[in-house]
Amino acid sequence: MTGDVHPAWLPPEALRAVGSRRVLIQGGGLLVDTVRAELSRACGRFGGTVGGDGPFDLVLKLSNGRRPPDPDVFVLSRDAGVTVVRADEPAGLLYGFFHVVRLGEAAFDGAFPPRPHRPAIRRRMVQHWDNVDVHPVMGQVERGYAGGSVFWHDGALRADLSRVTAYARLLASCGVNALCVNNVNVHATEARLLTGRLGDVAAIADLLRPYGIRVHLSVSFAAPAVDLGTADPLDPRVAAWWADTTRRVYATIPDFGGYVVKADSEGQPGPFADGRSHADGANALAAALAPHGGVVHWRAFVYNHRQDWRDRGTDRARAAHDHFVPLDGAFGDNVILQVKHGPIDFQTREPVSPLIAAMPATRVAVEVQATQEYTGQQRHVCYLGPMWSEVLGFAPWGSEGPPVAGLAAGLVAVSNVGDDPFWTGHPLAQANLYAFGRLAWDPRLDPVAVLDEWIDLTFGPGATADPRLLRATLHAVMDDSWRTYERYTAPLGVGFMVRPGHHYGPDVDGYEYTPWGTYHFADRDGVGVDRTRATGTGFAGQYPPAWSRVYESVHDCPDELLLFFHHVPYGHVLHDGGTVIQHIYDTHFEGVEAVGAMRDRWSALPAGLVDPALAARVAERLDEQLRSAVEWRDQINAYFFRKSGVRDAHGRRIH
Repeated sequence: MTGDVHPAWLPPEALRAVGSRRVLIQGGGLLVDTVRAELSRACGRFGGTVGGDGPFDLVLKLSNGRRPPDPDVFVLSRDAGVTVVRADEPAGLLYGFFHVVRLGEAAFDGAFPPRPHRPAIRRRMVQHWDNVDVHPVMGQVERGYAGGSVFWHDGALRADLSRVTAYARLLASCGVNALCVNNVNVHATEARLLTGRLGDVAAIADLLRPYGIRVHLSVSFAAPAVDLGTADPLDPRVAAWWADTTRRVYATIPDFGGYVVKADSEGQPGPFADGRSHADGANALAAALAPHGGVVHWRAFVYNHRQDWRDRGTDRARAAHDHFVPLDGAFGDNVILQVKHGPIDFQTREPVSPLIAAMPATRVAVEVQATQEYTGQQRHVCYLGPMWSEVLGFAPWGSEGPPVAGLAAGLVAVSNVGDDPFWTGHPLAQANLYAFGRLAWDPRLDPVAVLDEWIDLTFGPGATADPRLLRATLHAVMDDSWRTYERYTAPLGVGFMVRPGHHYGPDVDGYEYTPWGTYHFADRDGVGVDRTRATGTGFAGQYPPAWSRVYESVHDCPDELLLFFHHVPYGHVLHDGGTVIQHIYDTHFEGVEAVGAMRDRWSALPAGLVDPALAARVAERLDEQLRSAVEWRDQINAYFFRKSGVRDAHGRRIH
């Protein structure tokens, strides 16, 4: 620990390789000054030099070439004992510097020809669900599992913002270039950020700017109604209100990124109130932002949250596609439709949302959830890199088209950060934030290799007496942790068997008779939701033919998504030869055993191998994970035993 805040993946030791070299920096500007300051601190610590006479080991050079189409690009090479980072824009030099930090000594070994590095996805954004005031239901941070906000405290901007600078540094080091500082569920205080508290937002922007991060704000679609009595997006007075307000925003924050909007969703106001479309609503804000180069992230999370649980025809999974596909081509050029990666709500296992591939004339950003609302809430180890890698690599058109990463104009993560000393509550959950940034930059990266990067940076040379033992332990605990979590929670893609409200722990029927549209339809004969075209809701037909055919067929559908697309008998035989009911029993026992092994592996680490506070926090969280996994196993297995009447084939006790 450094002071009372863990340095995450950028402890001083991570900069030893660059800090022990003779370095030359050529170029100027705010971001280049950031690189110069980073290197000056590192060289002061580890004995290197910045500037002076050569020869040099590392040269970072800002070229004076033509402005590139992507300012984040850098070129890395090594020849004649000199490692060179060259970029045409300051942002590229900043990312090139952090790439050298990530490589460590490997950046100064041997020779390698010039290789350009460019992000696959231009907009790499973290969105905070932070409330300025402590909300009576949602608290300081909605779905926050790591303490309070790093920006806000007691209804005001934090007095000490040094942690924001440290956070900006962490985000830039893994490639994040945009940040939204408040909750998409906009409450009264957040609404005032636009009209009366821009100075607070500007103070945050001033700290993000040296790391190449543009600040964004969540806004209420109904904000003009406070002054005008209407928010009708086609009313000229409303257009003028947005234009005037946005001019004032940019007068205060010239590099402001834009707005994030949740409209007509879960009680948030939207254009439907005036009989307008979501294209009408988004375009009204986009028109105000366009003269300043800003964008509006318009969330596609729109569905009926007051449906009748007896109605099997209304399907929450269909909603986004039904609402937005007819509007393809109607959105302005600076509108980015923000689509959750799955069609429901960040479940442990969902198919990729069909909306991502269904709007070729609209810019689409894919939204993932780093905060672990449905994956253990940062009390459980659940490394999400493998899940996100699967999503980004999924090819909606099969071999006929690009993967999701090739369709996305942006990648967005809901933040998992708070004011906890370990940033994310669970120290190992830091890996999820790091993996998001790295996969947004290069979706082709192996998530296990990304985890290796995080381990090397966080627990690098000098941090532990036995790095090989620690590395092996971390991989044993984290590599398969997402699938382990899946094993002891909701089976075969059925999802949402959680306690209503806070969503932690099992409650198989917690949402089954509610208006939220999150049903599993388990009865004495079977379980699952029929989403086929032939006999169900038709959701399977929203996919391109290559996948629609697969999901439509109960025999071809992947087992892990079977109950998402089909209602089947408990005796239905899976591809591995087992039945659905036996799979439920087996995986829940296996999941508990896997968590027990994770806890034992961590407990076996010699005392002092890692920071004692970190070791204790991980051990405490693993104890809770095992307790919770047992609870999940017993409740899920008992529930399905009572529903099906089928005994466990291995004779184990089913509570």
